[in-house]
Amino acid sequence: MPVKPPQARLRPRAVLAMAPGVREEVFGPAGLRGLADLAEVDDQVLHEVGSAGALRAMARAEVLVTGWGCPRIGTDLLDRAPGLRLIAHAAGTVKTFLDPAVLDRGVRVTSAADANAVPVAEFAYAAIVFGAKRAFTLAHRYRETGTRRDFTGLAWLGTRGITVGLIGLSRIGRRVMELLRGLDAEVLVYDPYAEPAGIAALGGTPVDLDTLVRRSHVVSLHAPETRETYRMLDARRLSLLRDGAVVVNTARGGLIDTEALVKEVRSGRLDAILDVSDPEPLPAGHPLFELPNAFVTPHLAGAQGNELARLAESTLAEIARYTAGEPLLHEIHRDELDRMA
Repeated sequence: MPVKPPQARLRPRAVLAMAPGVREEVFGPAGLRGLADLAEVDDQVLHEVGSAGALRAMARAEVLVTGWGCPRIGTDLLDRAPGLRLIAHAAGTVKTFLDPAVLDRGVRVTSAADANAVPVAEFAYAAIVFGAKRAFTLAHRYRETGTRRDFTGLAWLGTRGITVGLIGLSRIGRRVMELLRGLDAEVLVYDPYAEPAGIAALGGTPVDLDTLVRRSHVVSLHAPETRETYRMLDARRLSLLRDGAVVVNTARGGLIDTEALVKEVRSGRLDAILDVSDPEPLPAGHPLFELPNAFVTPHLAGAQGNELARLAESTLAEIARYTAGEPLLHEIHRDELDRMA
């Protein structure tokens, strides 16, 4: 992954903080060479930040490269790391480890969420198509009965002329909208923070949430989990969905009332394709694992395998911009944090 090293200044001191094995998994040999071209990299990877060794490393750090399993970063650590200027997160959300007060202290934060959005959007689009084709329900029926193309009892089938409702016009939601242009589908969007004109420019129709769930054949969630969005698809809203509607969730499990969803799926009225759940993981023997019209995957929509290289490339490019004094493309600002996943 060729990223040109900066020429205008000395390389900053960089420290990595993430779970064991994540450095090698995400960056690989090429990514680590690229990082070494950009910065003086501390040999140790921090799995915690409270020990004397970790604090010595942080005291010298200008750049902190974080990843999955990063320990909590708060202002107490900043007091021990006076030279820290940039946190470059080689993954998606920073809310799992970052105290918002860090941003108030002037440390710049960037993440590879845009890079991670690519496979999530692809997964969601595939789930929408598979859901509309009843692929998982019919695969289960085929396995049980050996009967090909038994569509008995299905309220509708296929992608032609369907209405897809997107809850949240996040970076992932926007990518899903782009992919949906390849379908003969109407796209409804609910996002209280998005400008209606902007939604229309992308080819969608802005609606309120109740209208979206009433009209959609497939509902796909792309919102962060906040106090306002927790269980936004509750029993009442799930009941508004048309018979045979498909619920796709690649966002956060807490956006849906799981117990209410189970009742609707068990009745056969709704189908569900879930990459996330509440709780996560679901306990062994949970009905959503057994019901023929539910398909549950183990939170794999985000970058996996060969997709991880995108995260490393995005992170290295941001560090290169920082060291060159150029604007960061994926900087996170304090006023955005509460609305982010």
